[in-house]
Amino acid sequence: MPGKVLNGSVAQRLATILCILSLVGLAALIGLERQPRQYRTDPPVAAALNQLRLMPAGIGGAPPEIYFALDKPYETSAYDLSQGKRLYSWFGCPSCHGDGRGGAGPSLLDGWWLYGPSLVAIASSIRDGRPRGMPAFRSRMTTDQIWQLAGYVKTIGAYSASLTAPSRNDDKHTRPAENRAPAAILFNEDRPVLPRSEQGPPS
Repeated sequence: MPGKVLNGSVAQRLATILCILSLVGLAALIGLERQPRQYRTDPPVAAALNQLRLMPAGIGGAPPEIYFALDKPYETSAYDLSQGKRLYSWFGCPSCHGDGRGGAGPSLLDGWWLYGPSLVAIASSIRDGRPRGMPAFRSRMTTDQIWQLAGYVKTIGAYSASLTAPSRNDDKHTRPAENRAPAAILFNEDRPVLPRSEQGPPS
């Protein structure tokens, strides 16, 4: 009789462990399905992403068709936004743009975007640079990194909240988080910064 009780207890523990392992495996599968990660963009895809369709003077434009075929990953994937946030720090963007409120470079939060707030305009600014101080990163970053950084920069100046967010800061926040529409919050708290006469696209 004690042997039967012992066997029943062991079987119950095994069943519990199997149940937990099954749930963990199921959660991992759901996570992979929800947020697939691609660590290196295929060369043909990268070449297609490089075909930016810009308006005259580089103000605004439309992403290439493949961007929509990929389901706009650089705006909707938390992984890509987190990578963009990391790149923002690694490539020294805070030295000019600070935490997004500007410094030596223009603010990304004041509602005044020199070349428009579209993702393709931001990607073009990063890739090709702009007059008056913005360097080109074409030779220092991959196409994938340029789009990841552009996606993150767009969240800094967002006027509407998003369900997708990059990773949290280890340090204390100096402005509202990226998925809380930081530009809208600061715009309502502070007086908007008026455009400066020296700002603007080249004539």
